[in-house]
Amino acid sequence: MAEVEKATAARVQAIAQSNPPQVPPQYIQPPQIRPFCSSPSPSPSPARAAARIPAIDLSGLDPTHRDRVRAEIGRACRDWGAFHVTNHGVPSWLLDRARAVGSSFFGDVPMDEKLAYACDPSSSATEGYGSRMLENDDSVLDWRDYFDHHTLPLSRRDPSRWPSSPPDYRQVMAEYSDRMGLLAKQLLGLISESLGLPTSCIERWVGEFYQNITISYYPPCPQPDVTLGLQAHSDMGAITLLIQDDVGGLQVLKDREWITVEPLSNAIVVLLADQTEIMTNGIYRSAEHRAITNASRARLSIATFHDPSKARKISPVSELVSDSSPPRYHEVVYGDYVSSWYTKGPEGKRNVDALLL
Repeated sequence: MAEVEKATAARVQAIAQSNPPQVPPQYIQPPQIRPFCSSPSPSPSPARAAARIPAIDLSGLDPTHRDRVRAEIGRACRDWGAFHVTNHGVPSWLLDRARAVGSSFFGDVPMDEKLAYACDPSSSATEGYGSRMLENDDSVLDWRDYFDHHTLPLSRRDPSRWPSSPPDYRQVMAEYSDRMGLLAKQLLGLISESLGLPTSCIERWVGEFYQNITISYYPPCPQPDVTLGLQAHSDMGAITLLIQDDVGGLQVLKDREWITVEPLSNAIVVLLADQTEIMTNGIYRSAEHRAITNASRARLSIATFHDPSKARKISPVSELVSDSSPPRYHEVVYGDYVSSWYTKGPEGKRNVDALLL
């Protein structure tokens, strides 16, 4: 019983439901990175405050439209490392249902049942229900609970490890995984083409997708001015596809200012990750992003990560390297990169910048 009480107390949702006037001290961020007390630049410009990440329509990828899409994706990858896609082929009912089963798990399933799916607290990146992301016990904690699913390749997928309530949870997440995997391959193909590379080039460089799906739940926070739902970071792998509810809270760093990614109905947010920055030799940059909290409404997002295998060696694509454009990044074994990320912490883009030659 004591262990259950201890595990329950560690969940952000349980803390929020106790209606504390203040957050526990381990959730208070240093002043220089608090969301509303400071920013990387002194003050956002009016133009930047009104900025929006690009929205790219993927419908009708015939030769004429494909040229347009390639050009738009190229600009978005150079300027932002992030963009929305619409008419992407993933049914709106599936997006809605994925959000619904995630909301039901966090909102309707009793805590003792949630804890039956708890992550291994002694190891990072394990499947299941968790709250902590990093191995360092001294790190400031995010105001977030999550459920992580191992979904691709199929040899990693074990739906019996996922919630059984609501009844269609496992079926929905399996179909969602398959659809997102197809979309990720299509987007990597378009990204390759936007660089003048063969369609399959970056996908071949990545190898077989290792896909994880993480549903993040951000409860209302009594002190959103001193907390973060998710600290600033860029994702480790190749490409991340994310959907959020209508609450909003995702922010992307652009020209040293934080830009809120406003929810766009039925759109999917595309975030370039660190290995794509390496593979494109820095022509495209991974997106540094974070999640902020609010005092009144819970927020839910679903991120689908597409990564290389741990044994895969990643380096700049050979076609993008020449005497006039030498390699800018050290080769890295992806598993080593992951271990470093979880041990040191995200700290923005520090991990990928450490590989610069």
